[in-house]
Amino acid sequence: MTVLKKIFSDKILQITVVVTVISLFFARPRLADINLHTIFSVAAMLIIIQIYAYLHVLDVLAYKLTSIADNMRKLNILFTLLAIISGMFLGNDITALTLIPLYLNIAKRCDLPQILPVTLIGMGANIGAAFTPWGNPHNIFLVSKYSVTALEFFSWSLPYLLAAVVITFIIFHFIPQKKIPVQDIKQINISVRPTVITTAVFALFFLGVFKVINVAIPMIVAAILALIINPRILLKIDYALLLTFTCFFIFISDIQQIPMIVTLIHTMVNSETSTYFTSIISSQIISNVPATILVGKFTTFAKALFLGSNIGGFGSPIGSMANMLVLKTFTQNATVSRSEFFKKWLLMQYAGLIILTLIGWALILL
Repeated sequence: MTVLKKIFSDKILQITVVVTVISLFFARPRLADINLHTIFSVAAMLIIIQIYAYLHVLDVLAYKLTSIADNMRKLNILFTLLAIISGMFLGNDITALTLIPLYLNIAKRCDLPQILPVTLIGMGANIGAAFTPWGNPHNIFLVSKYSVTALEFFSWSLPYLLAAVVITFIIFHFIPQKKIPVQDIKQINISVRPTVITTAVFALFFLGVFKVINVAIPMIVAAILALIINPRILLKIDYALLLTFTCFFIFISDIQQIPMIVTLIHTMVNSETSTYFTSIISSQIISNVPATILVGKFTTFAKALFLGSNIGGFGSPIGSMANMLVLKTFTQNATVSRSEFFKKWLLMQYAGLIILTLIGWALILL
């Protein structure tokens, strides 16, 4: 019952279902337009991420790192870097949900700042998630849609990652080196064998994403592994995201059959630059996952769409699902003003959006 409630309460899914139902009055979807490789890849990714979350791998890393932080700047650096690295492998959603409450617990005990560190953790999660094909679900769609090779994908994501990390370290320079109490290491035991097996399944998933093997294989293996470890893991899966992908494929299939709409969208994405800015702007309005699927069906400029959709995750609270989770998690765990946090968070988000938009534009023009 809780799973169904979570699915039907998802705002993005609700909007997607409405526009999909409306589109059915104009055309009928074609089965060939539903990208099963993307759907299976996202399903496998969601299962693997939830297994890692159940095994508390990220929690252990966070506690070990915070135990060596003796000042405010170092604590911010460690948490943000962990958010970036975690975002690469576990995605920005799980990273935000895990690290933000953990940091806020430390901040409340030691009377530390809450607004800037939480903002940096959220932004770090988005930066890291853009680096890998599985960090953001829409990256999986891009790889599948355009048959992107691993080498090509990382040639796009690495320059973006390096530029974003440099900007982040400039911000660190302005954080004071205020001394803080050294944190005790909380003892969390990791089950080594399930962790190793999950990592092996993750390697299979990597091969599946790039179509070296059928991606249904790691999806099925991941589901079986979750059932063996704890069947309740499968109740934690973000089924709303899978349904959102499916609905958007149906919606796009329908509108592709309406000449007037096709012509209009094609005029908006007829070059690398227009594709880049269209994906950024549309991400601010409908979030970067559906925006990528929408724009991706009408453009051949994969690199521009990759940069635009990932950079578009900054700025608006709905630019990325992780943004909404940051706001929700902060509201549930923080002790400082929520309105003050939102104002400062929004300011940093849009500052990041503007700076990264200029960097992304430069990467396209190079």
